[in-house]
This record gives sequence, C-alpha cells and structure tokens, in this order.
Amino acid sequence: MCPPTYFDVVYSINEWMDPAVDVDHALAQRQWTTLVDTFRRLGHRVHLVDPVPGLPDMVFVTDSGLVVDGVALGARYRTAQRGPEAEHVLRWFRDNGFRRAERPRYVNEGGGDLLVVGRTILAGTGFRTDERAHAEAGAHLGLRVLTLRLVNPRYYHLNTALGVLDGSTIAYLPEAFDPSSVALLRSVFPDAVVATEEDTRSLGLNLVSDGHNVVLSAQATSLAGRLRDRGYNPVPVDMSEFTKSGGGIRCCTMELSGWTPGVSS
Repeated sequence: MCPPTYFDVVYSINEWMDPAVDVDHALAQRQWTTLVDTFRRLGHRVHLVDPVPGLPDMVFVTDSGLVVDGVALGARYRTAQRGPEAEHVLRWFRDNGFRRAERPRYVNEGGGDLLVVGRTILAGTGFRTDERAHAEAGAHLGLRVLTLRLVNPRYYHLNTALGVLDGSTIAYLPEAFDPSSVALLRSVFPDAVVATEEDTRSLGLNLVSDGHNVVLSAQATSLAGRLRDRGYNPVPVDMSEFTKSGGGIRCCTMELSGWTPGVSS
C-alpha cells in the first residue's frame, strides 16, 4: 500500500474525476488508515511504498503491477499523469527481492486490469490496458489469460466492474462488458455474484477478499447482503474521498502473492 500523503484530484483522466470537487485530505488519511487497520485486524501484513510528491494517484498502488508466486510484473501507464508511478513501484519490487521484476512492453495498468482467480488472469481491455499486454502478462507469470472487454467508460479498469471473492468465484457487473465477455463470464463462472449498478456507485466491486472476509465499500450495503447470503463475511470500510478519483479499496491494495519479505532471489 502507499500512504495518501499527496492524494488529490488535480486532473481528470476518468469519468469519476472532477478537479473542481474538493478533497478532504484529513478525512482521506483517516479512511486509508482505517483500511490498513482493517487488513491488520484480519491477520494480513501491510507493507508500504513511499509516496512521491507530484503523484497524487500513487495511493492507487495496485495499478502499478501484479505479483503472483513472488514474481513481479510492473506497469506501463497509458496516461502521462500517472506514468512515473510505475518506475517507483518497479524499483520497490527490485529492492525487496521479488523475482523477475520487469516492466512490460505494452501498456499494462497492473492490478487495475489484471485480476487473478485461481491460476487464471482475468484481463481487462477497452480503455487502459493494451490487449497485447494480456499474453505478455500470462507468459511472464505462468498463468492462463481470459480477455474481457470493457465498454462503459465509467468502468475504465476491470477492478471497478469485477471483484474476486475466492479461487473460483467472482462478482461482476454485466453492463460493464461487451456481450461476448458477458457470455464468457457466465460460462466460466456460473455461480458468480451478479452485481447491479447500485452496487457500483460507490465502487462496491473494487473489493479485497481473502476467501472469507470481503473488505468492500461501506456504501455497498445491498452487495454486502448478497455476499453474506453466500457465506462470506462482508467487512465495510468507507473510502468515499477516494471515490472522487475513481478509486477504492482494491485500487489502494496490491496483493503480494508468494512473496517472503527479506528473502532475495
């Protein structure tokens, strides 16, 4: 995770962002700290990358890479405003012993568009990540890839329209995808939780799950109820200040699968 020291909305690169809307910086810091405390209370370790002045979106660190089995793939941003973030996180990977930490050749916005379910990467395209980056990520990380096409600019990253609940289950918003992608999701995940646009107004699908505890937007109460009915434990956290930038809980959280701190390879 990356502290929101410099978080602000000073430009607009997605449909959520409006620089005319003020950010309550003290509230944003409290909300982020609550998220960190929630992860720790649930038994997870939190590691921090230093924020950098002039990079107000660096708090959304998941977009800067993907880690599977201790192997790291960095990012290559489409927008100039976020471009420098990738180099700082890639350096952090290399300084902390991640295996084969490399920057991709094609535009690839990391965990924003690449979500791992079991041994499969669900890979989004349409607004940010280049479709050619999908095969590149699969080869680097040794996973199969399923390409999904986003068609609604409000859901510019896959993780705004789809959340991974466990190694075989997802929740997703059908309206965010083209018909062939919806058909693919229905075929591969027949037991998926199907979300509504009410669930996504507060980025309810931008969630983090350990397979039982699902940390999600406090405002996504309907989705939380359906998850509870399916046997999950919803853990609500208010991230309303970050929603002003089109980011939420998953955006602020990069999972470091298979990495052992202090062990270099």
